[in-house]
Amino acid sequence: MSRETRGAFAIVAGDAQADRVVPPTGFTAWLTLFSAAAMAFLAVFAVALALATGRLADRWSEELARTSTVRISAPEGQMAAQTEAALKVLRTTEGVKSARALSDTEQRELLEPWFGPDVPVEALPIPRLIEIVETGEGYDPQGLRLRLSAEVPGAVLDDHTRWRRPLVRAAGRLRFLGWVSLALIGGATAAMITLAARAALAANSQVISVLRLVGARDSYIAQAFVRRFTLRALTGAAVGAALGVVAILLLPRAQAEGGFLTGLGFQGVHWLWPLAVPPLAALVGYVATRAAALGTLRDLP
Repeated sequence: MSRETRGAFAIVAGDAQADRVVPPTGFTAWLTLFSAAAMAFLAVFAVALALATGRLADRWSEELARTSTVRISAPEGQMAAQTEAALKVLRTTEGVKSARALSDTEQRELLEPWFGPDVPVEALPIPRLIEIVETGEGYDPQGLRLRLSAEVPGAVLDDHTRWRRPLVRAAGRLRFLGWVSLALIGGATAAMITLAARAALAANSQVISVLRLVGARDSYIAQAFVRRFTLRALTGAAVGAALGVVAILLLPRAQAEGGFLTGLGFQGVHWLWPLAVPPLAALVGYVATRAAALGTLRDLP
């Protein structure tokens, strides 16, 4: 049996004699439980943020990539002819699934949030908009622009590139910040558990000296602290993760008008992520406590 396997078995099985070295209560116990619970609660939200922004980036990219717009500006007497000419060009363009001119009612609805419900679309020099839906392969934007400029001088193609790239980049950065936050939470958890373990070791220095006199090895003493603090980290993280899941469930459901803020949550197999938080916290507690215990025991006389 390897050393790592024996250590893991000892943490699960325990040792009644060694456990007496570590005080079962006190400020170090509450500090470990509280810090693990708080960090696990924040970790659930950090993971939810990273996953939600990833979904948001994918959705923005897909939605904006599938549609384009042609804007036609022409004198009133030529608007209908240029619109029809543009539609003919689009319907014969490879990669365009469908193309249709928006009606006055649809254009009025687009302007309504800015100008109110009574916009006189017919009396205003508003360009005619043509909605383009692409196929899976898409079309050649540069080639289509050249065709439109030759056959429909008043047409301008907007393939949403200038909108898509900044939005996707912003969502990608938010996702990165979510994972960075998760790493910082793990580091803060390790630091708090290390401080608590060192404080417990210092408080029990006399007991440790007596154990050494009767033949106890430092690895035996350290294992007692590692087990106790690892289980505390696991317990606190389980409580914090559970509270985080409850808080996520209480958030509003995802809606189109709410966008990102109402889509902060887990979907499908992503609900397994909160279950991974307590074991990861226990692993952080194990590594941090083992390093702190062995280091402190070496320094004790």
